[in-house]
Amino acid sequence: MIDNVITLKNFFEQVRAGLLTGVRCRRCGELAIPPKEFCPSCGERAWEPAPLDGSGTITSFTVIRVPPKGREAEAPYAVAVVRLTEGVSLLGRVVDIPLESLSVGLAVRFRALVHDNQTLIGFGPAA
Repeated sequence: MIDNVITLKNFFEQVRAGLLTGVRCRRCGELAIPPKEFCPSCGERAWEPAPLDGSGTITSFTVIRVPPKGREAEAPYAVAVVRLTEGVSLLGRVVDIPLESLSVGLAVRFRALVHDNQTLIGFGPAA
């Protein structure tokens, strides 16, 4: 019997609804985001949903000045690795924060972004 698997599709459907949800292994307690098929710690496939607060701090970032084809009008923009308060890290687009204000350690908060009907992870000001 196969457990219900929390898929990337489910994950991004929840993101679009404004919810950030990771997965926690029922066997060892490992927290992961985005969802994975197997637990990287114990190898089990025993996930359960784990709602996340969405607050965190920037641990690394880069400013994209030469964007991929089709995104030229959006440049410059930033993407950042954010360590959430729950301890897991996630990559997302930075919004509503001036590029010159970005720094490692800056507090941010999750935001759902929808661009051309595509759901993206975003992070904006914490306050």
